[in-house]
Amino acid sequence: MSDGSASDDLEYGIDDKPPVGESAVLGVQHYLTMVGANIAVPLILADAMGMPPGVTARFIGTFFVVSGIATLAQTTFGNRYPIVQGAPFSMLTPALAVVTVVTTTGVGAGDWEAALLQLQGAIIVASLVEVAIGYFGLIGKLRRYLSPVVIAPTIALIGLSLFGAPQITAAQQNWWLLGLTLGLIVLFSQYLDVRHRAFRLYPVVLGLAIAWLLAAGLSVGGIIESGQPGYIALSDITDTSLVLPIYPFQWGTPQFTGAFIAGMIAGVLASVVESIGDYYAVANITGSGAPSEKRINQGIGMEGLMNLFSGIMGTGGSTSYSENIGAIGLTGVASRYVVQIGAAVMIVVGFVGYFGQAIATIPDPIVGGLFVAMFAQIVAVGVSNLKHVDLDSSRNTFIVGFALFVGLAIPAYMGNFQSIAGFRAGLSGVAVVGPLLGERLIADTIYVIGSTGMAVGGLSALVLDNTIPGSREERGLAAWERLTEDDDEFESFWDRWAGADD
Repeated sequence: MSDGSASDDLEYGIDDKPPVGESAVLGVQHYLTMVGANIAVPLILADAMGMPPGVTARFIGTFFVVSGIATLAQTTFGNRYPIVQGAPFSMLTPALAVVTVVTTTGVGAGDWEAALLQLQGAIIVASLVEVAIGYFGLIGKLRRYLSPVVIAPTIALIGLSLFGAPQITAAQQNWWLLGLTLGLIVLFSQYLDVRHRAFRLYPVVLGLAIAWLLAAGLSVGGIIESGQPGYIALSDITDTSLVLPIYPFQWGTPQFTGAFIAGMIAGVLASVVESIGDYYAVANITGSGAPSEKRINQGIGMEGLMNLFSGIMGTGGSTSYSENIGAIGLTGVASRYVVQIGAAVMIVVGFVGYFGQAIATIPDPIVGGLFVAMFAQIVAVGVSNLKHVDLDSSRNTFIVGFALFVGLAIPAYMGNFQSIAGFRAGLSGVAVVGPLLGERLIADTIYVIGSTGMAVGGLSALVLDNTIPGSREERGLAAWERLTEDDDEFESFWDRWAGADD
């Protein structure tokens, strides 16, 4: 087993502690790799809810504060891997479904606060399921059913399902700026990384900074006009309070609705499967042994607690970030200390209104360029799990292909209904299905789960992989078992604390 020191492919291993100044820059970069997601999720939700512009900066700031605290908790008390915690895309689809229902029907129509309170309630209850799965050891018992054949398509679908993100496929797009951002990140991380250490360590910082400065200059010079993709209004940065009031239940008392909770539980379960894959991926990329049952239980339990915390604070959830895994691969920086320093910085700046507004000025084409690089990394992280699987086996290729296909096709079908209300109406018009499944709770739950690609694909792969005959070697379980660390090899914070007392 690895001792956590840097391997030949790493600049810094898990237990390494670079100088504080360098760690701060590297830590911020870890966050910049997921800044697109940690901005995109609140911006998408704010737009769907019709949130007033003046509230959006505070909403974004809350996401960063929650992300920083969750990352510190996970890296210190949880699985202790150098994984950033942030807003999950796996919970975005059920979150949007909740928002759509509340803002378009019933007493909450057009009310962003009502939608946010329902979203908070759904996340709070769903997070308790994740806490139980982790700390009661259920995930350890379930792990025997989760082979690489299940993990690979589930993670890949997170990236594949986001290829249509508006920051990438908007009808009005500045492809030059998007291409520049993507090209710079690829240039620095893949071609120039051997020329200078800075290119390997800071490809995302350099790429985003150069693209943003160029866009700002073109905006000031009038070449990119207001309203055009890529325009940056520098005056918007100061159009907020210096210090934002971020505190628990800041939006009001959470509301609880059965259908929304059921849908969010599906999103949380997809997040759990994704996180398990992330744990294996970060162990593999850092040269460590595969995570033990104890480490996985600690990690998932802590993610559940931080999801609960995110619901209390009023955000869209919290999970391990696959983009962060990609950042380790791009930069070779796997230091837990670096990630913790970055988390501390994010907590501070999250309260600064100017920061939230400055982040919000990053134009969609630049975010889109980052998305292409990062989403591709997510797909690659998922596919990489198949190296443990017998790909000459027709059962394995069928399961993976089937899961990927239905994980894209069924959400696309659900999109034809445009809303939960449309899906309800469609079910009620079917002679046999209508009377059986026409109840609002069941219909809404089916819609939310069916709209979540990684849930559809993951569940499909889980059922097929555990019902179609196949050996442990064929499914990749034997390889995982050989690479897995023993429970006594994982020393939690509490184990270290107890050992210090002894």
